[in-house]
Amino acid sequence: MNCRYCADIAKANGVDPLGTAAKADHWLITEMKQPWSHSLTEHPQVQPLIPLFKKLIFRRGILIRPTAIATDHDYSQTGWTRVLYYYRPSSQFAQYAKQEFLIPEAEGLNFTMALLKSLLKQPNHFEHYRKYQQNTSEIRELLICTHTQVDLACGRYGTPIYRQLRQDYGHNPSSLRVWQATHFGGHQFAPTLLDLPTGQFWGHLEPAILPTLVERQGEVSSLRPYYRGWSGLQKFEQMAEGEIWQREGWAWLDYPKAGRTTKKGLKGIKQFLYPLLRLIPLNLLQMWLEQWTQEANWVEVNLQFVLPEATQISCYRVRLATKGRVKTAVKSAAKPDDTLTLQDHWQYEVRQIVRYDT
Repeated sequence: MNCRYCADIAKANGVDPLGTAAKADHWLITEMKQPWSHSLTEHPQVQPLIPLFKKLIFRRGILIRPTAIATDHDYSQTGWTRVLYYYRPSSQFAQYAKQEFLIPEAEGLNFTMALLKSLLKQPNHFEHYRKYQQNTSEIRELLICTHTQVDLACGRYGTPIYRQLRQDYGHNPSSLRVWQATHFGGHQFAPTLLDLPTGQFWGHLEPAILPTLVERQGEVSSLRPYYRGWSGLQKFEQMAEGEIWQREGWAWLDYPKAGRTTKKGLKGIKQFLYPLLRLIPLNLLQMWLEQWTQEANWVEVNLQFVLPEATQISCYRVRLATKGRVKTAVKSAAKPDDTLTLQDHWQYEVRQIVRYDT
């Protein structure tokens, strides 16, 4: 084991990646030439947008995730910038809705500004850019983090996986494209991948499992060790969803679904405040509450879904309980002689799954 890389330590210590996906209501993915800096906020095309992102997240409670993808000699067009915009179509859904735009490079910042203002319901010129919209709703996008400037593990492990996926599956851009992407969280699980439009996250990827992941054939159980979760849900709901997927099989990906954490085993003042605060319908408050209570002894989750052609909603009630903690590193060492900081990672297991119809 190379103790310089956080991904090696997490894998060796048996850290379960399930439940570590970044929750998102919107994805804003923009082509950006390499090399990338450590932080996208340093880019001149991004800095003017930061106040709008802050308003969306901290005032409206809208989780929008900005990400950059590297220009590609087969996919990109000189003088134009590709923007992929994904959004949650409803509270219960199976995959994100997609809009894609090919914008003149000189208009890239103005376009993104207009898009964000439209989400804030501020005056904007977003409709002006409809003429640049592309009909690519059927194209699947695979994003692999190769953002070495954020963490060395992503470059070391993400780049080979990207190259293999690009060679084996990225040659038909009318159905699937493979991109190098900037950091989208979880470099301790490098190589990491975001699959859109489903919004599934993957980690610790190995060449042997790529055909199963991409082609969605074979036993889903073989992918369980690599599944980080679905970005339409929060941490504990992702854990429940991942275990249910193991029962339902591939068809589960097509079922519109939504999850809700109903109870948590907490201590101290948290056990009294959590049941009260979770009833307040403020997105920002609920985001904070989830972070404040993420270390619970046990959790109950309700997950609703709709079967094809069904007239009623089906549900799973899942109870999770902690099974201990393991040590992990969340960042690689920048230099060979640097000391990595380890921290506890709580592990959970399913204690009960009950399915019922409403």
